[in-house]
Amino acid sequence: MLFKKKASFLIVAAICGSAFMNPILADAGDWLIRSRIINVNPDASSGGLSGAPTVGVTADDDATIELDFTYMVTNNLGLELILATTKHDITATGTLAGAPVGSVKVLPPTLTLQYHFAPKASVRPYAGIGLNYTMFYGSKVSSTLAGAPYNVTKISYDNSFGLAGQIGVDIDINKKWFLNLDAKYIQIDTKATTTGGTLGSVKVDLNPLVLGVGIGTRF
Repeated sequence: MLFKKKASFLIVAAICGSAFMNPILADAGDWLIRSRIINVNPDASSGGLSGAPTVGVTADDDATIELDFTYMVTNNLGLELILATTKHDITATGTLAGAPVGSVKVLPPTLTLQYHFAPKASVRPYAGIGLNYTMFYGSKVSSTLAGAPYNVTKISYDNSFGLAGQIGVDIDINKKWFLNLDAKYIQIDTKATTTGGTLGSVKVDLNPLVLGVGIGTRF
């Protein structure tokens, strides 16, 4: 609750303060560098495992630091590349609901083409659409699945291509720094395949909503 109050105060102060200063102008050829705290919240769903049709899987959320680099192609158009990695615990649904399956790390570099609606203003909203490539690594199997009767020794995840949508706003704090609020919806689909035992494989839609707040500057 205290964090939310401080964050709300910072946002209100930035908006009010921006009305009394010269804006941070973003012109063609400039770079905008941002660092955000993000929460990655998968909207996970799956069918049943090929070897256990009544058992599916889901994934929990995770928070991390994200870096993004935006190159302004024109005063209104920017290309943004985001870099972050998260770790998600995987649990079972269906007849084994709540049973731990394991964990996996996700690296989803995403490139979006943004339209900046008011590049000369102190409050600068933008919207973007782009492509995402997600790599899965560091997969681990829970002790529940590793033991009898499941005897799973490994879980592998297929990498994924997908679309990404984005909205956000930059709000000047002073002549050098600005506050950033950002939301992205990323299409991530994968196939999880178990090695050992008889559980088989399952297709999973992750499709996370990524909410971020951070600061940025212009070069």
